[in-house]
Amino acid sequence: MSKPGSTPLRELLAAGPVLAPACYDGITAAILEQEGFSALGISGAGLAMSLLGVPDLGLLTLTELVTAVRAITARRSVPVLVDADTGFGGTLNVVRTVEELARAGAAAIQLEDQVAPKRCGHLAGKAVVSRAEFVERIVAATVGRGDSDALIVARTDALAAHGLDEALNRGHGAIEAGADLVFVEAPTTVDEVERVGTEFPGRAMYNLATGGRSPALGVDELGELGYALVVCPTVALYPVVSALRDAARSLRRTGTDAHLRSLGMSPAALFDSVHMSAWLELDANIERKANAVTRDV
Repeated sequence: MSKPGSTPLRELLAAGPVLAPACYDGITAAILEQEGFSALGISGAGLAMSLLGVPDLGLLTLTELVTAVRAITARRSVPVLVDADTGFGGTLNVVRTVEELARAGAAAIQLEDQVAPKRCGHLAGKAVVSRAEFVERIVAATVGRGDSDALIVARTDALAAHGLDEALNRGHGAIEAGADLVFVEAPTTVDEVERVGTEFPGRAMYNLATGGRSPALGVDELGELGYALVVCPTVALYPVVSALRDAARSLRRTGTDAHLRSLGMSPAALFDSVHMSAWLELDANIERKANAVTRDV
């Protein structure tokens, strides 16, 4: 099955704020795209939890990340943002990380300034590298993307460790180094959110980390404040974890699948969420062509 052409992320960002919910595997990506979103993110925390059953502590390897990204982007017709954490090592590792992710189909690649191993931006205990080392990572990322159209998103967690002024200075340094977007993680007040948008109008990214440290603002309001890209990393994770826990408890308690039948799902409906009919049609077309060739021989 061929992948339809997608609108480049740069064009989407130029037209207005883009809301990108985060997926973590093929089924979550398919459902989010079917619901009409123009871009998707891939949650690093979601990958760590779904692939390895571990928390967001930088435990995912580059190979695991690239394999997951390739599987997700192969069948998506919308651009996908990938969280590459700290780049999996030193400067040359960052180059290779971005090269591999660009080849895997990433439309945007996010690099951050945390000390490895990193941790979720809305948890305590974060530490960051020097501003010079962060800028070096961004320069390496721009080298790694080569002639691809992948955007580089520069994330800084310096606000929690050194204050907003330092975070903004790092953002400006990242822009000078070639970053396309700046992501100041975990502002805690609306005033901080507004200042980031003012400093980087049309080039700021915001993280709607539900239940985290940042204000819960809507995409339209964030767009008015200067934000170009808004990601929601929890849209797939929270509902899946909550619903699965409830369903498992009901199954264990009752010994029946009555609670699942009430969802109105079936194997056919489940497979339709990943385009079963299109796959069957493809199979039938191949069989018809093969039969035609056989008759002509």
